[in-house]
Parts: sequence; C-alpha cells; structure tokens
Amino acid sequence: MRIVLANVPHPAIGSRSAKDHLPPLGLLAVGGPLIDAGHDVRLIDADRDNTPLPALIRTIARAAPDAVLFGHSGSASAHPVIAAVARGVADVCPGVPVVYGGVYPTYHWREILTDEPYVTAIVRGEGEETIVRLMAALERAPDRTALAAIRGLAFRGPEGPFATRPAPLIRDLESYRVGWELIDPARYRSWGGLRAVAVQFSRGCPQDGPHCGQHGFWTQWRHRDPVRFAQELAWLHREHGVRVITFADETPSASRAVWRTFLEALIAENVDLILVGSTRADDIVRDADLLPLYKQAGWTRFLLAVGHTGPDTRARIGTGGSSGTDRAAIRLLRQHGILSMATSVVGCAEERDRDHWRGLRRLLALDPDQIQMLYVTPHRWTPFARDAADRRVIQTDRTRWDGKHQVLDTRHMAPWRVLLWVKLKEAVLQGRPRALARVLFHPDPGLRRAMRWYTGIGFRMWIYDLARFMVERRTRRGPTLAAFQGTPHETHAAAMETPAERIHERAVVLIPKHPRRRPTGGVVGPKREAQAD
Repeated sequence: MRIVLANVPHPAIGSRSAKDHLPPLGLLAVGGPLIDAGHDVRLIDADRDNTPLPALIRTIARAAPDAVLFGHSGSASAHPVIAAVARGVADVCPGVPVVYGGVYPTYHWREILTDEPYVTAIVRGEGEETIVRLMAALERAPDRTALAAIRGLAFRGPEGPFATRPAPLIRDLESYRVGWELIDPARYRSWGGLRAVAVQFSRGCPQDGPHCGQHGFWTQWRHRDPVRFAQELAWLHREHGVRVITFADETPSASRAVWRTFLEALIAENVDLILVGSTRADDIVRDADLLPLYKQAGWTRFLLAVGHTGPDTRARIGTGGSSGTDRAAIRLLRQHGILSMATSVVGCAEERDRDHWRGLRRLLALDPDQIQMLYVTPHRWTPFARDAADRRVIQTDRTRWDGKHQVLDTRHMAPWRVLLWVKLKEAVLQGRPRALARVLFHPDPGLRRAMRWYTGIGFRMWIYDLARFMVERRTRRGPTLAAFQGTPHETHAAAMETPAERIHERAVVLIPKHPRRRPTGGVVGPKREAQAD
C-alpha cells in the first residue's frame, strides 16, 4: 500500500514562534514497522515549514495514497487542525482510509467517530503493532469487516462508534524500529541551528501524577536496550551529522542500573552529542555520584517539574519531589556543568496574589538556569479533569489548549492578572543579575551559547504573549469543564491492556512480527522531501 504519514502544522506557540523544529517521532515510530511490512511509506511534514492547509491537502492528494495516517504527540491543540486536513483529504481522495492516532484520539475516540465521518479508524494506545495489523486488514478486506479482530482500534460499527479490546503492551521495545529513512536530518534543527532529532529511550512514568496522562496511556514504564540505544544515537551522529538529541521521555532515568549502562555505552561510542530532556529531581539527587557520567555522555540540560504556585495546586499536581530535593538537584546539575530548566505551573482555582508572590520567591530560591511557565490544562484523561470538572472554561478554542494559554477561570483573579504574574516571573527569573551573568559570561562557551539561544527565544515569546493576549478572544462565562469536554476518563484511563485483562484473555489474534532492522542506508534526500513542501 502507498501510505502517507501527515504531520500537520501545529498551532502551538512553540511550533510557530521558534525557527527550530524536530522530526515527528510518533509518525516515524509507526513508519519503520510499516516499511518493514512491505508498504511504500512517505512522510509529509507540514509542521516543519508551516504549510498552509490547502497546499498540504493538495500535496497529500498528489501522492495518490491508499491510506493517510495522522498522528501527533496527542495534544488537544493539534486536533482541530488534523480534523480540518482529514476532512479535506476525504473530499479530494474519496474512499481512501483516514487513520488517526495519539493520546487525544485514544481518549476522545467516541466523539471523533461520531462527529467526523471522514475518520475511518482510530489507533488507541501504542501504534507500532496495531497499525501493521490494520493496514494488512484494509489491504485484504476493503469492506473493513476484519477490523473487529484487531485489538487497540476504534471504528464505526453497525450500532455506532465501537472500540475493540485494548492492545497488549509492546514489552520488547526493540521489536520495532524508528523509520529514520523517512526524513532528511539536515532539515531539522534545534539548539540554535544544530542538526537535531527526538528519540525515546523509555515509555511511561512510574509516577501516577494527577495532572499527567503518561501513566495511564503507557500503562507501564519500559525501556529500550541501553546498549543498542546508545549505538543508534552514535549511528545518527556518524552517518547523518546529528548533534542534538532531545529525549521525549518523561523519566528516562527511572532505573539507575539501566540508565548507568546506557551512559557508559554512549561514552564508549565516543561521539560528540548534546543531550537534552526531562527527568525527576529525585533521580538527579539519587545519581549524584553518576553525574560525571551524565556530563561525559553529553547531557547538557534537564527540564525539572518544580515550582507550582498555589497550595491546592501543589497538592493535586505533585511531581514526587520537594523544595529541598528540587534545590539540591539544580545545584548538583550546576556543579557538573549541566543546565537546569524549571517548569512552573499556574492556574489553580484558589490562587491569589500572595500565592504568586510565594511562587516567585520559591523559584528565586531554587535558582534554576532557565524557566518555563505553563498554565494548567485539564486534559480529559487525567484525574485533574475530575477535580476541575466544575470550573468554567474561558477558552473554547482547542487550538489554544497547549499549556501556554489560560483555558480555565481562576476564582479570585482575572486572566489579565494571572498573565502579568507569569510575565513578571519570567522577567525576574531570566533578567536578574545572576541569570544575566551566566548568559553573558558563563565559562563554558557551549553552555553560554545555549543560554543565549534560549534567552532570545524567551524574549520573543514574552513580547508575543503580551501582544496576543490583547487580541485573543476569551469567554467570560463559558461552560463548565465537564460540559465542555465530557466525563473525565480517570476510571478507564489505561490505553492498553492491564495485567488483570491478560489474566482473563481467551484468545489473541497473532500475526508474524517483522524483525527489527538496523538502519542501513541513507535517508529521504532533498529532492523527494521537497515534493512535500
């Protein structure tokens, strides 16, 4: 089959304000298994060039696909754009199956299949194995009667939207490979213009945080083979000149023993890489004696979730750490020449001026190198959606549900006051003398360059946020969260099979697995990639 993987232009401010872009890892992850299954696969990355939607639809149609696959990291903000492109593809390519995957469709499958007739099927949970089975079924049976035998799907049955049993977890993450040959790495840049890709060492998070859907979506924390993963990163550097590796994991370092094996394996490869990603402050403190290995392997910056503002926010949006642990982690990273970025969430219902003031003082005491301010976003598949069910939605445009816009009301503060507190925190944290001294005079030229790059992006976004707020439409008295997005899914948040379900399993439809092939050749060259522009 001729399969098109379509990455739509994402409306999130991070995608539109920054010049740098990373390849769509989720689509590459399903692209590799589809190629190994014998399909002709092409990636059209409209997000990279912010391709207008009509031009993207025409490009997809020119590819004459037998199936079109949409996916994203699962954000709610991407869905309206995917819906518009899918509708256009259905108009110009009638009868071509449209398949949609990611976190958002996994938990909103019923609404999507009810309201969007142009979507043929939704892949729920991990997609590598399910998508291969789905394409085989569509190729054999155009009437789609075979879909009911495939686990991890949702589609329209005789009585309306129907979901099959959850798919089993992919326990061996080496079973399927990333389709790196679908991209030209030279077209993807980060860290101020360096060639970059996103990777995933592990899936899931051992912490079941109420604001996060990682635990429910992935069901269980798993990891790649640490040695083979290090070899793959070294291959990306040697064969394709990749310098920056962004980890898409929530907690890649959850297992100290496995993580140490990976660090030592990557050091043995002797490649000059810049590694950036997220982890928990607890893991940094736990690995105080391993931080020289972190640095030697190439780790340059860690994002740490710290600094929530209001007292009820800290109680409900926990990260498993404490102020003392956060402070210790930041200091340890600094001692070993690794940057820290503190992520702080605002927007709890009971916040007042004094809570924001305390939050600012706490962030100053933590003394991170960089700061990222986010607004709490109550995704339906998280327990926080239950806690916030009665709060009013002030932003009904889902493209703004990206963590950088206020979407819920705050009981004691108008949106403009919340915005001013956020902008004040960003200005103080990034503009204080100590922070500016690091940006201007840090002894490590690589870190100095990185901080200047990020500071430049932050300044542009700071101005953009203020200007956009003036013209952005908000609803003063919008619907409650429960009315806007439906019943929270906390009680059935597991996207894939749980151990209890495996015990009661009666039959499993098996298909041969395709052996994992090590990337061997080039990538899609500039000529073919240009056709997607």
